[in-house]
Amino acid sequence: MLTVTDKAAEKAKTILTDEGKAQHGLRIFVAGSGCCGPSYGLNIEESHKPEDEVIEKDGLKIFLDKETSVTLSDKQLDYYVGTEGEGFIFSGGASTCGSGCSGGCGE
Repeated sequence: MLTVTDKAAEKAKTILTDEGKAQHGLRIFVAGSGCCGPSYGLNIEESHKPEDEVIEKDGLKIFLDKETSVTLSDKQLDYYVGTEGEGFIFSGGASTCGSGCSGGCGE
């Protein structure tokens, strides 16, 4: 199952509140795939779908369809702030990215 750090949960709740959608949830979905594996998207949604896995962390609701749940089963959602910028990141699990991956893949 996807785990969510305290930092990621707090940032997501702040974003939902700032958007006036504090009672909504965050949908994570597979947005595409490259040579380095899947890439993910995030949307704000009012409610989950009947077939969704719902993860709750400190009042934050995260909605995952079956495909996304499987691909994120051994990963962690965190929020990164650094010199390169900031944003939600996924870490952990097996990586499919190798030394043959060059510019443009895994977008």
